[in-house]
Amino acid sequence: MADAPGQLSLDRRATLALLGLGGAALAGCGSGARAAACLATPAETRGPFAGDGGSDRGGRRHSVLTGDEVIRSDIRDSFAGLEGTAEGVPLDLTITLLGTAGGCNAMAGWGLYLWHNDAAGKYSLYDLPRANYLRGLQQSGDEGTLRFSTILPGCYGGRAPHLHFEVYSSAQAALSGEPAVLASQFALPEDACRAVYSGDRRYGDSLANLDRWPTRRDFVFSDASEEELALESIALEGDAGRGFKGKATVAIRY
Repeated sequence: MADAPGQLSLDRRATLALLGLGGAALAGCGSGARAAACLATPAETRGPFAGDGGSDRGGRRHSVLTGDEVIRSDIRDSFAGLEGTAEGVPLDLTITLLGTAGGCNAMAGWGLYLWHNDAAGKYSLYDLPRANYLRGLQQSGDEGTLRFSTILPGCYGGRAPHLHFEVYSSAQAALSGEPAVLASQFALPEDACRAVYSGDRRYGDSLANLDRWPTRRDFVFSDASEEELALESIALEGDAGRGFKGKATVAIRY
């Protein structure tokens, strides 16, 4: 796994050593449990389609973190005058932010910017320059939780299904151009993705792509231990017909 330049993170194996865990995981932050100590979520590459003010591979700069309109829980529609709605199987996602210092305490008042590709594997702003859907910023509540209404992303060539996120000290910090405290990615359960991809035409070649690039072959997740991958994975409940409810935990070295 490649850490993003400039992120305030340590190599994950160094993190294990610092926390005194060796090769064993304590009852996991990944499941939302509070433990006497816990693993920090590993940093991962932001990718070229962040839309947070950085440049893409063509040198173009894009940012949605410029106004309050991006602070929203339902990220399926475009906003700020752009067009389009992301179609796909609904995913109601709850993310809990925890701090590793003091035993995985809830992190209230922190910001998380979430973005991902659509059912066809396209990213707004980059593949679809007139759309900015599937991007949103939320601030965590008293229990450290924040929620997004989105869709299950498709699987495009070269990557397993995933979602990107960045954590900031607050939503306002994100809008003010302060650097993210953590940039990372979520993996998704392959069985649920296969069930969706096999029966929904909106997902195009996603099933064939997933066959070629499962999570354990993905360049971001392939070197993760079982404990680390669990920490970076979204747990899903539901089905392809009704949609899914997802839960994930992000633990920050704070």
